[in-house]
Amino acid sequence: MPQLSRSCHALVTGGGRGIGLAISAALSKTGATVTVLGRNRATLDEAVASGAAQFAAVADVADQASVKSAVTEAIARQPIDILVANAGAAESAPFGRSDAALFQRMMDVNFMGVVHAAQAVLPGMLERRRGRIVAVASTAGLKGYAYVSAYSAAKHAVIGLVRSLALETAKSGVTVNAVCPGFTETDLLEVSIDNIIKKTGRSREQAIAELSKHNPQGRLVAPSEVADTVLWLCGEGAGAITGQAIAVAGGEV
Repeated sequence: MPQLSRSCHALVTGGGRGIGLAISAALSKTGATVTVLGRNRATLDEAVASGAAQFAAVADVADQASVKSAVTEAIARQPIDILVANAGAAESAPFGRSDAALFQRMMDVNFMGVVHAAQAVLPGMLERRRGRIVAVASTAGLKGYAYVSAYSAAKHAVIGLVRSLALETAKSGVTVNAVCPGFTETDLLEVSIDNIIKKTGRSREQAIAELSKHNPQGRLVAPSEVADTVLWLCGEGAGAITGQAIAVAGGEV
């Protein structure tokens, strides 16, 4: 487990809940100063109060100006050494009923949210010749799933961005990677479970089993398992790891 110091400043988007909260808590526990960024002030304040983070910034990752303002404020406190671009959203619909607005929403949050955050922090990292950027993508960025074509397309875009940006920054001291969780026990997954229950009449246990069957281990992924992978990528020992999309999915991909 890498040990970081409070002089190491990590920014985690979507850091107030789910996987983002687990990552924030893990980074803070290893010694980093953590700023969580998200849309819900109350959720972010709870993260700070719990010790999972030291600072909070309110911004919508889909809004470039909002992200730039929040990141500028965070950098004024302390330069950002680690970006975990975790914020995301998922909507499901058959392709035939997935209109342009749905595709745009998925791209704005899941893809452009990563772009906006990375563009805000990268100049400082390049100037200091060190930094870690980790995008939390999904196994949906590595394979297709039925009824989430817009979400999957956006996550595939994230993987393409990571691979390209890693090449641009390869000699700069900055690494750029993606972590791709399978179905993970979060409140976002609860939405999927509820949808399965409503649309199929299955029980909660059956709905969870339907999602778990994608994982060869026959279970859901724990947020802490995703956080551990992010921690490793942020450590000095992972300096040669860049441009990778690491699946945390029990062998699914």
